[in-house]
Amino acid sequence: MPRPLRRCMPETTYHVYSRCIEWKPLMADCEARNLMLHTLKRTQHKYCFDLVFYEIMDSHFHMVIKTLTGEATISRIMQYFKARYAESFNRRVKRIGPFWNERFKDTIADEAADPHGFVLKLLWYLAYNPVRNKMVSDPRDYRHGSLRHYLGSNKQAEPRITPHATFLSLGFTNEARIRKFLLVEREYLKSGHRWHKALRKGQSP
Repeated sequence: MPRPLRRCMPETTYHVYSRCIEWKPLMADCEARNLMLHTLKRTQHKYCFDLVFYEIMDSHFHMVIKTLTGEATISRIMQYFKARYAESFNRRVKRIGPFWNERFKDTIADEAADPHGFVLKLLWYLAYNPVRNKMVSDPRDYRHGSLRHYLGSNKQAEPRITPHATFLSLGFTNEARIRKFLLVEREYLKSGHRWHKALRKGQSP
């Protein structure tokens, strides 16, 4: 059966993710995760797009990316990123063979019943991935995710994070936005299991 065609549209917010071959924890060490950050920076220099969020796990990654009018498609962005990372990783550890388990998967946030709520909840769902996997007890402590960019506590300049318009609409000042964003975290902590099931289906919890 032929693979379904990727829907590539400008000005569209995608949640994308991909897993290591056989779901192995190939990115378990800090060097492998830092290499992914470096590859993200390379991709930003190559193509113009909004990197809204990222979360790098042991065996997979998540990103929220918004494509821009007249710029690269989500397929082109991800193909470049995944190919460059696999090449760099294999060269670093003197490994041969495929790195990724499958082509990347995506969900279009704009098509959720409530796109505004979907994006905000998605960011917290992704941020809590390391907590669910018992890597940290608080998502704010995880070094290889971008939550701290939204909470104003990360001074790292690259990879460059572009806050989503949904987050910016929460208030006129960053302090006001953060206060409302933290209210979404409270909702997550009350209803996490229900969120997991809905977000995996691309639905708003």
